[in-house]
Amino acid sequence: MNIIKTKFKDCLLIEPSFFDDSRGLFFETFKKNQLESALGFAIEFVQENTSISKKGVLRGLHFQKNTAAQAKLVTVQQGEVLDVVVDLRPKSETFKQHLKFILSDKNHNSLFIPKGMAHGFLALTDNTVFNYKCDNYYNPQMEAGIIFNDSDLEIEWDYPINDLIISKKDLLLPSLKSVIK
Repeated sequence: MNIIKTKFKDCLLIEPSFFDDSRGLFFETFKKNQLESALGFAIEFVQENTSISKKGVLRGLHFQKNTAAQAKLVTVQQGEVLDVVVDLRPKSETFKQHLKFILSDKNHNSLFIPKGMAHGFLALTDNTVFNYKCDNYYNPQMEAGIIFNDSDLEIEWDYPINDLIISKKDLLLPSLKSVIK
């Protein structure tokens, strides 16, 4: 595996090494010791989730607050997504900035998202299977988010706005200014 540091501290892109022969393809998607070595701290995943989305589904930007904050390891099992992370850590040099990644069943990349980040993704294909491991349990009372089209974030989703499929709940998410005071 090749672990690539991004401009966000502790946010890592993980590229697998592929072993291809006449039988097919093999690659490792997660090695705890390599991830912990790159991070410099221990990580223990306690919950794993999968979502299946139609093309055009935008989920996010979500995060868990306070003691329920979650680090995540995300990957796409089938299809392709535009994955977006927003740094919400007030003491970070990249506070209020965002990064975008293409994760797919072609590149098999994973993304480690540290605590203190909002996260969302846009399914670019039908039947997109998105998987994420979390280091803390989901807590509905600590659930929070930021509206996907917040003018302060200026995220270019590179997709026709009228073709987006967004839940009513996500359409009611507050602005970044409302979340970060």
